[in-house]
Parts: sequence; structure tokens; C-alpha cells
Amino acid sequence: MSDDTAALRPETLAVHPPRVPVTGSTPLGVPLHQGHVFSFDSADAMADAFDSPGTFVYSRLGNPTVRTLEDAVARLEGGAAALSYASGMGAINGLLLGLLSAGDHLIAQRCLYGGTYALLTDLAARRGVGVTYVSGTDPEEVRRALRPETRLLYLETIANPTTRVCDLPALIAVAAEAGVPSAVDNTFASPLLCRPIEHGADVVIHSATKYLSGHADVLGGVAVFADAGLYDRIRHYAVEQGAVTDPFAAWLTLRGLQTMPLRVERQCATAADLAGRLAAHPAVATVRHPALAGHPDHAVARRLLPRGGGGVVSFDLAGGREAGRAFVEAVRLAALTASLGDVKTLVMHPASTSHRQLDAAALDAAGIGQGTVRMSVGVEHVDDLWADLEQALARTP
Repeated sequence: MSDDTAALRPETLAVHPPRVPVTGSTPLGVPLHQGHVFSFDSADAMADAFDSPGTFVYSRLGNPTVRTLEDAVARLEGGAAALSYASGMGAINGLLLGLLSAGDHLIAQRCLYGGTYALLTDLAARRGVGVTYVSGTDPEEVRRALRPETRLLYLETIANPTTRVCDLPALIAVAAEAGVPSAVDNTFASPLLCRPIEHGADVVIHSATKYLSGHADVLGGVAVFADAGLYDRIRHYAVEQGAVTDPFAAWLTLRGLQTMPLRVERQCATAADLAGRLAAHPAVATVRHPALAGHPDHAVARRLLPRGGGGVVSFDLAGGREAGRAFVEAVRLAALTASLGDVKTLVMHPASTSHRQLDAAALDAAGIGQGTVRMSVGVEHVDDLWADLEQALARTP
């Protein structure tokens, strides 16, 4: 627009505010580019922008604030590039639907986030994608599951909600030998505890809603790609799928990233402490946290997660389903809610919420009991949290 505005009427001036250039200094914080369209000086430049990820034309195709988030998470994970989505499930859908076709086959670990399990079930039923589930602990099990049409190995660094830890290097190596790419949901670990690309993963997925943002005010997802070629392939599908991140959500996530190292360090330490206390309580039948010596994957966790076993503790109450439901209603400081990775401590009963899609047999196969409680530890004082857990345990049947 021309700078000559003297002849313009108020109605026009209201639609075209002046642009304030920034010269001689640099904004310390990341600017929020909330606008969804970008103008050009030539038709050719605009036409070229539609095929250039580095030029912004329409926010569904790319946005400066969103791109900053993608670059930041890609750098954290050691990847070549990243795609940001409107939710963690958006990232998972974007990858699977962009990569798989009817007749393809994938291998996934048996204990997965309930939404992922539901998506894989739908892919099998409606799109003809074969799915083979494995324990996530035995490389030979993956080798036996491979088929000529296998297109992906899908794992979680720390399984939701059982906290089982995959031996990523061993399992990914088997898939790589067969030319099969691997994707790892790293939400529970965050890039601070594990960087799956360093262990051979081709794609790393995060629900940015969780540890990346950390303050219960963002919905988002990110997929990080080790290879620019795979990024380009999925990006073409992603921009047509349209499950993109809103710039303000990206801006909030970038703000959260700055405190993630402090939050995750505190959450890991407190989670390990509370896991030990819970293990000694008579109302608790089983406690699962990778830092505990009795955890089935403790040795793998010490090698794969040297900076901490994560901020999630999973435990089974001796009283079963009713005890689990009573416990999550009895806590006062901890909040009964569906998310995790927040600065506040959160609890939930997976069998009736996040994993409600699983029938009794599938729950049992995944290692989720009727009395299982998932606790995402926040940054509160550990003794205040323990006092809350004690009073809630005292009120369970």
C-alpha cells in the first residue's frame, strides 16, 4: 500500500493501519504474527511462494511464528525440519495418513496412548492398513512382525500410561535393517530426557500441549523429521489436511519452552521421590516409574534416560477400579484432568478416560489395570503433594 494516505477516507484508514518498522534493535521476545495472509509486490513472487516453504503467503502453508516454533523444536530434537499441528493427535494423524496407504502395514508397541490406539484401529478397519502390535521390549519380536509391505515402526519413548521404556536403539535398528522408517512419540520424555533421532528414529512426535508448553493453556503438536526428504513428503499432505497450529498457540508454546528445562528437572526429581513413597504405602499394589529399581525397564531407562525417568508415575491401587475412581476424586491439591506435563500435578483414571477405547482384553495386554492411576507430577513442593496423596489414599476402599 502506498504511504500517501492524505486522500484516504476514515473507512479505508481503519482497514489499513500504518506499519511500524523495527530498526536499530531486535525484539527480545518472539514476535506474534497473528495475521493469516501476507501480501506481495508481484504476481510471480506470490505464485512462487505457494511452492516455497521459506516464503509466507497464507498461514495454513506457513507462518513466521509457527515456523519459529518448528525450528526451535527441530533444533531441540536434532532434526532437519519440523511440522507443527493444531494438536498432538493432529501430528499423529498427519504422519500416519500422509505416510500410509491401503494395503500397507505398520508395527506398533502394544501400550500406546488411547487416541493413537483408536486411530490405528480405524486405519485397520476403514483403510485396510494392517497393524501388528509388539511388546516394545524385544527386537526379535519386531523382526518377526516385519512384512514386505511394512511401512512404519511406531513407538513411545515412555509408554502412556504404564511408563514402560522402549529400547529404542535396539528396536529401531531392526526396522532400519529392513528399510522401514520409525516414528517415536517422545511426549512423556521431552527432548531434555531423550532425543530419539540420536537413536536412529526418522520421526519424533510431541503433543506440544504437554511438557513443551507446560502451562495448561495450549493445544498443539509437532512432528520432527530427521530427513528433509520425508519432511517434504509429509508437508505436502499436511498443508492440505489443514490441521495447522494457530500462531498464538505457537507463541505460547515458545514461551513455555524457555522454562521447560527447569520444570522437567523438578518434575523428574519429585516424581521419583513420590514413587518411592507410594511403593511403601499399603493401599498401593504396584508403582511404575523408570527411576525405581523394581521397574521392568529400569536398566533400559538408566541407559536411555540418564537425566531422569520422567514426571509421570503410574500406580495400581489394591482396591481395584472403585479405589482408582475414589482416589482421583479425593485428591485436593492435585487436579483430576486428562492432560499431563503441566506445572500443576494432575491425576486421572485411564481405564475410564484416556484408554476407554480399549476393551478388557486390550487393557490387560497393554498393562493397564482397572485400578491404575496416572499421576503427572507438577512443580509443587514434594511434601505438600505427599500430604495430598496420603489423605486421598486413606479415603479409598
